[in-house]
Amino acid sequence: MLIFGGLHVYVHIAFDVHDILRKSYKCIFFMTRFDFSNSYIWFEFYNAPLEKDVSLICDTIRSWHIVGRLGGCNSMNMQLSQCPLDQRPTYDAIRGANVNPTSFYNIGDLEIQDNLARIWVDIGTSEPLFLDILINALTQISSDYIGIKQVVFGGSEFENWRESLKSEDAGYSIHKI
Repeated sequence: MLIFGGLHVYVHIAFDVHDILRKSYKCIFFMTRFDFSNSYIWFEFYNAPLEKDVSLICDTIRSWHIVGRLGGCNSMNMQLSQCPLDQRPTYDAIRGANVNPTSFYNIGDLEIQDNLARIWVDIGTSEPLFLDILINALTQISSDYIGIKQVVFGGSEFENWRESLKSEDAGYSIHKI
């Protein structure tokens, strides 16, 4: 559930994607009690991710965070995408500087337990474009590299996640973003 100006929004997006081996994966994105200033994003993979997969996920999340920190996810300043296609695109820097800023405030490390993962985020502003950008990237990753079964935005608990599991021998790992 997202809350925009008192409006509660439930989002559930499902689609089929195919990896390079032509196996069919169904990747589901949904939100439950997502707070832009204090929430987890949960990942469930079809299989435990390999080190190269973890590296790709971390790089993607790190890139998403950097673009957000620099204000690149501001839907109030989408000048070029709103230009008519039959005209030469122009960008008004003064107009761009005068929109309300958006900035990604903080992010935790990626924690993994077997085929589950989570990351804590403080996006700071209720800017859905932040989530669209991440969903687009994860869709491509799921399609081309690693099967992501589902991504859940929000909630303090997730299916088989065990808060007490912190041992690498038991399948827990933490990765710096």
